[in-house]
Amino acid sequence: MAPMISAQDLHQDLNSSWRVFDASWYLSAQGRDADREYAEAHIPGAVRFDFDGAIAQRESSLPHMLPPVAELQGHLRDLGLNNDTRVVVYDGAGLFAAPRAWWMLKTAGLENVFVLNGGLPAWRAAGFALSDATPPVPSAGRCNVSLVARWLASCDDVQRALTENSAIVLDARPAERFHGRAPEPRAGLRSGHMPGAINLPTDALVSEGFLLPESELVAIFDNIGPPDEPLICSCGSGVTAAIIALAATVAGRHRVAVYDGSWAEWGQPGPLDVVCD
Repeated sequence: MAPMISAQDLHQDLNSSWRVFDASWYLSAQGRDADREYAEAHIPGAVRFDFDGAIAQRESSLPHMLPPVAELQGHLRDLGLNNDTRVVVYDGAGLFAAPRAWWMLKTAGLENVFVLNGGLPAWRAAGFALSDATPPVPSAGRCNVSLVARWLASCDDVQRALTENSAIVLDARPAERFHGRAPEPRAGLRSGHMPGAINLPTDALVSEGFLLPESELVAIFDNIGPPDEPLICSCGSGVTAAIIALAATVAGRHRVAVYDGSWAEWGQPGPLDVVCD
C-alpha cells in the first residue's frame, strides 16, 4: 500500500482511528519556528512529533539521531501508539521533514504509517479547518518497538556498500554541496561526497510540496539501478534522506535504508574518504 494520503482523503476520514502528527522541522536558514507555528495552527487533533528534540538520541553529538529502542518505545507509547495504530505525519513545508518521522516509525516496526502529500499547505489550500487547541494527552499506547534493521544503515554499512558495490548510495543534498562547490551549513564538516555515491537532490522528487507521481518516480529509480538493487539514502543529517526513502518506496523499491548519521557523521574530519569534483 502506497504510504501517501491526500488532504481530501484524510479530511474525509479524520474522525476515525487516525493518529495525526505534525513533524515539522526547519533548517536555521529557513527562519521558521516549528513549535510556534504548530501552536498557532495545526490539523485538528494533531500532536507534535519533535524528532529534533524530545524524540532524539540525547547522548549523540550528531543531530536528531534515532533514540535507543527502549527510549523510542517509551516516546511512542506516550504518544498513544500501538503497533497497529494508523498514523499520518505531515509538515508545514509541504514535504520536507514528515518523511523523517515516517521513516522513524517504520524503523520502529509500525506498519500503518502514511505521509500527508502536500502537508499543511495542501490542507490549508483545500480550505479545511485548523486548530490552535492543545490536544488532550492520549492514553498510553502498547506498541513494542523492535528496530527493523533493513530500514537503518550505519557508517560501516555505507563503507561496505561503497567498497563492495553491494548497494547504491544516494545523496539528497543539493548538487553544489554534493560536488564540493558550496560549503556545508554545519561548521567543521568537509565539503564533497562519498566516493561512488550518486546525487539525487530532493527537488528531483518533489514538486511544490508534493511527491512526484508514482510513474515518474519509477522512471527515476529505474534509471539509477535495477528494482532489486539495495538503496542507502543519505543527506546532510538524515532528514531529506528520508524523502528519497519515501519516494523509492512509492516507486516499488523494497530494499531501502537511511544512513542516520549522513554527512553530519561522514563529513567530519577523519579517515573517511571524500571526493570533490
